[in-house]
Amino acid sequence: MTGPDRSEGDVNLGPARAAWRHAAGPAGQALVTRDERVFLRQSLSTPCLSAVRRAEGIWIEDADGRRYMDFHGNSVHHLGHGHPKIKEAILRQMAELPFAPRRFTCEPAIALAERLTALAPPGLTRVLFAPGGSEAIEIALKLARVATGRHRTLSFWDAFHGAGFGAASVGGEALFRDTRLGPLLPGTTHVPPFACFRCPYGFPSASGAPDLATCRMACARAATFALDREPDIGALVAEPMRAVPTLPPPGFWPELRGACDRHGTLLVFDEIPTGLGKTGRLFACEHSGAVPDILVLGKALGGGMLPLAAVLARADLDVADDLAIGHYTHEKNPILAAAGLATLEVIVQEGLAQRAAELGAYALDRLREIAATRKLIGEVRGLGLLIGIEMVDADGRPATAAAEATLYAALRRGLSFKVTQGSVLTLSPPLIISRDELDQALEWLTAALDEVTTAMASS
Repeated sequence: MTGPDRSEGDVNLGPARAAWRHAAGPAGQALVTRDERVFLRQSLSTPCLSAVRRAEGIWIEDADGRRYMDFHGNSVHHLGHGHPKIKEAILRQMAELPFAPRRFTCEPAIALAERLTALAPPGLTRVLFAPGGSEAIEIALKLARVATGRHRTLSFWDAFHGAGFGAASVGGEALFRDTRLGPLLPGTTHVPPFACFRCPYGFPSASGAPDLATCRMACARAATFALDREPDIGALVAEPMRAVPTLPPPGFWPELRGACDRHGTLLVFDEIPTGLGKTGRLFACEHSGAVPDILVLGKALGGGMLPLAAVLARADLDVADDLAIGHYTHEKNPILAAAGLATLEVIVQEGLAQRAAELGAYALDRLREIAATRKLIGEVRGLGLLIGIEMVDADGRPATAAAEATLYAALRRGLSFKVTQGSVLTLSPPLIISRDELDQALEWLTAALDEVTTAMASS
């Protein structure tokens, strides 16, 4: 369980978090104390709120028996927690073949690669596996260097692509680019991201809403301008839909796809948190009108139980046979592959992407009705079951204190989510959630918002 995010991660100890932690039960406090004695501290992970003792379906339960619908899940819980089909696949594979050393392959790894390429957007027919999303981004960067002969990259400020030096270099979050961590990779150019509600170029219309015709040209042309001025850029690395969440304006990605083609720049899409059905399509880029040259998946690919990521690429990018661009100990681990294969089969066979689209549209309608009568909400946006609620103060500025207070008011009622970029309530329920459970969560969220509104009015 984690608190609000100032970027993509979780802040340390704000007033509301401190109060929540102080109110934790004795079992949770005891475990947190033990935790603090043995783990190195780091931002986003410490201090912990409490300890989880059980996770099943859409629910997590802390050490003192308090239960929460998990609308956070670190984006791994598309199938909820402990999905029986994933557990069965893992246990079966453990009995049949628990490990495959490098230089050997195995049937589960091949089967997962074949299934991914069969489902992927057209042309993405080659795969490498990695133990996590950050490592998969590193593979994509290395592959782009070899394929293009260029080391420079273009990416967006505020984006998160992983915590490794390469991933943090193309990422745009200040927390992961702190100068105390030392120099990052050279040649990484960044431009402002698409963010229509808070357009970095300041293009609202007369009504205060974004003027998409103008704004789209501004944010897209900033990237094309960089490509024009720096023709040695080998890769544009980006999220097709930002996990904040923020959607690109219409026509954004087709324009940048064309710019990449003109300059021989590879388009690398990072779908680590947003892929595999979360947005209402199996792949988030299916909404974009553009097919990447390299696609990176992760998080939910391991079924919410095991760490697994994948890099999918065009066949003509298979040009690094004499180099070690991944070479991970568990790159063809049969247990990880079995979990990934079972995850894909559940999502496809149970129609969970379509279900996410339907439930997400319903939730967006409900939330926009709620927002219409609550001044704390500036915008509701999202795709599928990845939804953001932008919290604002009376002057339209980010309402960070209200967002944090809403998080803990919701936790008290039994709903856990994260706050992104300080003021965006980010709701990411499992794809298996029922309509009744979704309604209950929205009721708890509404009550939390009203509690915070009343408290602020009386303060």
